[in-house]
Amino acid sequence: MTRRSDCPISNVLDLVGDKWSLLILRDLLFFNKKSYSDLQNSDEKVASNILSNRLEKLEQEGLIAKQQDEKDKRKKIYTLTEKGVDMLPILLDMILWSAKYSPDTNIPVTLVNRARDDRDGLLEELRNRVAF
Repeated sequence: MTRRSDCPISNVLDLVGDKWSLLILRDLLFFNKKSYSDLQNSDEKVASNILSNRLEKLEQEGLIAKQQDEKDKRKKIYTLTEKGVDMLPILLDMILWSAKYSPDTNIPVTLVNRARDDRDGLLEELRNRVAF
Protein backbone atom coordinates (compact mmCIF):
# COMPACT_ATOMS: atom_id res chain seq x y z
CA MET A 1 0.00 0.00 0.00
CA THR A 2 1.23 3.45 -0.86
CA ARG A 3 1.40 5.89 2.02
CA ARG A 4 0.16 9.44 1.71
CA SER A 5 2.89 10.64 4.05
CA ASP A 6 5.44 9.44 6.57
CA CYS A 7 3.28 10.67 9.46
CA PRO A 8 2.55 7.78 11.87
CA ILE A 9 -1.02 8.97 12.50
CA SER A 10 -1.68 9.18 8.78
CA ASN A 11 -0.27 5.67 8.41
CA VAL A 12 -2.71 4.25 10.99
CA LEU A 13 -5.58 6.14 9.37
CA ASP A 14 -4.67 4.61 6.02
CA LEU A 15 -5.07 1.17 7.62
CA VAL A 16 -8.14 1.62 9.84
CA GLY A 17 -9.24 5.21 9.43
CA ASP A 18 -12.85 4.51 8.62
CA LYS A 19 -15.76 3.81 10.91
CA TRP A 20 -16.43 0.29 9.66
CA SER A 21 -12.90 -1.05 10.04
CA LEU A 22 -12.74 0.09 13.65
CA LEU A 23 -16.16 -1.41 14.38
CA ILE A 24 -15.12 -4.74 12.86
CA LEU A 25 -12.04 -4.75 15.07
CA ARG A 26 -14.24 -3.83 18.04
CA ASP A 27 -16.59 -6.73 17.35
CA LEU A 28 -13.73 -9.21 16.99
CA LEU A 29 -11.93 -7.94 20.09
CA PHE A 30 -14.76 -7.25 22.52
CA PHE A 31 -17.80 -9.19 21.31
CA ASN A 32 -16.20 -12.42 20.07
CA LYS A 33 -17.89 -12.16 16.69
CA LYS A 34 -16.29 -14.44 14.14
CA SER A 35 -18.43 -14.92 11.04
CA TYR A 36 -19.61 -12.60 8.30
CA SER A 37 -23.20 -12.90 9.52
CA ASP A 38 -22.12 -12.16 13.12
CA LEU A 39 -20.43 -8.98 11.93
CA GLN A 40 -23.31 -7.99 9.69
CA ASN A 41 -25.72 -8.27 12.62
CA SER A 42 -23.99 -5.56 14.64
CA ASP A 43 -26.13 -2.68 15.85
CA GLU A 44 -24.66 -0.30 13.26
CA LYS A 45 -26.01 -2.39 10.34
CA VAL A 46 -23.11 -2.16 7.90
CA ALA A 47 -24.07 -2.74 4.26
CA SER A 48 -22.88 -6.08 2.90
CA ASN A 49 -20.71 -4.56 0.17
CA ILE A 50 -18.94 -2.31 2.69
CA LEU A 51 -18.45 -5.19 5.13
CA SER A 52 -16.96 -7.37 2.40
CA ASN A 53 -14.65 -4.56 1.31
CA ARG A 54 -13.44 -3.77 4.84
CA LEU A 55 -12.89 -7.43 5.72
CA GLU A 56 -10.80 -7.84 2.59
CA LYS A 57 -8.80 -4.69 3.37
CA LEU A 58 -8.19 -5.72 7.00
CA GLU A 59 -7.05 -9.13 5.80
CA GLN A 60 -4.72 -7.62 3.19
CA GLU A 61 -3.22 -5.34 5.84
CA GLY A 62 -2.59 -8.31 8.13
CA LEU A 63 -4.97 -7.26 10.92
CA ILE A 64 -7.31 -10.22 10.52
CA ALA A 65 -7.13 -13.72 9.05
CA LYS A 66 -9.86 -15.62 7.25
CA GLN A 67 -10.24 -19.38 7.68
CA GLN A 68 -12.74 -22.02 6.79
CA ASP A 69 -15.11 -22.99 9.60
CA GLU A 70 -14.36 -26.53 10.77
CA LYS A 71 -18.06 -27.26 11.38
CA ASP A 72 -19.44 -25.70 8.20
CA LYS A 73 -17.00 -25.72 5.26
CA ARG A 74 -19.09 -23.09 3.41
CA LYS A 75 -18.64 -20.59 6.24
CA LYS A 76 -15.60 -18.35 6.78
CA ILE A 77 -14.33 -17.44 10.23
CA TYR A 78 -12.46 -14.20 10.88
CA THR A 79 -9.86 -13.95 13.61
CA LEU A 80 -7.48 -11.27 14.69
CA THR A 81 -3.80 -11.55 13.99
CA GLU A 82 -1.23 -10.36 16.49
CA LYS A 83 -1.15 -7.09 14.58
CA GLY A 84 -4.93 -6.78 14.99
CA VAL A 85 -4.83 -7.60 18.69
CA ASP A 86 -2.21 -4.89 19.11
CA MET A 87 -4.96 -2.36 18.25
CA LEU A 88 -6.56 -3.19 21.60
CA PRO A 89 -4.96 -0.34 23.62
CA ILE A 90 -6.05 2.19 20.98
CA LEU A 91 -9.65 0.98 21.06
CA LEU A 92 -9.62 0.93 24.86
CA ASP A 93 -8.43 4.54 24.88
CA MET A 94 -11.26 5.43 22.50
CA ILE A 95 -13.74 3.82 24.91
CA LEU A 96 -12.33 5.78 27.85
CA TRP A 97 -12.39 9.02 25.89
CA SER A 98 -16.01 8.39 24.95
CA ALA A 99 -16.89 7.58 28.57
CA LYS A 100 -15.43 10.91 29.64
CA TYR A 101 -16.93 13.13 26.94
CA SER A 102 -20.08 11.22 25.94
CA PRO A 103 -21.30 9.66 29.17
CA ASP A 104 -24.66 8.74 27.61
CA THR A 105 -23.11 5.99 25.47
CA ASN A 106 -23.51 2.31 26.28
CA ILE A 107 -20.23 1.68 28.08
CA PRO A 108 -20.28 -0.71 31.03
CA VAL A 109 -19.15 1.16 34.14
CA THR A 110 -17.22 -1.94 35.24
CA LEU A 111 -15.14 -1.78 32.03
CA VAL A 112 -14.37 1.90 32.53
CA ASN A 113 -13.41 1.39 36.17
CA ARG A 114 -11.26 -1.63 35.38
CA ALA A 115 -9.53 0.23 32.53
CA ARG A 116 -8.73 3.10 34.88
CA ASP A 117 -7.72 0.98 37.88
CA ASP A 118 -6.00 -1.99 36.24
CA ARG A 119 -5.33 -1.13 32.61
CA ASP A 120 -2.46 -3.58 32.17
CA GLY A 121 -4.40 -6.42 33.78
CA LEU A 122 -7.45 -5.72 31.62
CA LEU A 123 -5.37 -5.56 28.45
CA GLU A 124 -3.68 -8.85 29.31
CA GLU A 125 -7.03 -10.50 30.05
CA LEU A 126 -8.52 -9.29 26.76
CA ARG A 127 -5.44 -10.37 24.79
CA ASN A 128 -5.63 -13.85 26.32
CA ARG A 129 -9.33 -14.11 25.49
CA VAL A 130 -8.74 -13.38 21.80
CA ALA A 131 -7.21 -16.32 19.98
CA PHE A 132 -4.89 -15.51 17.11
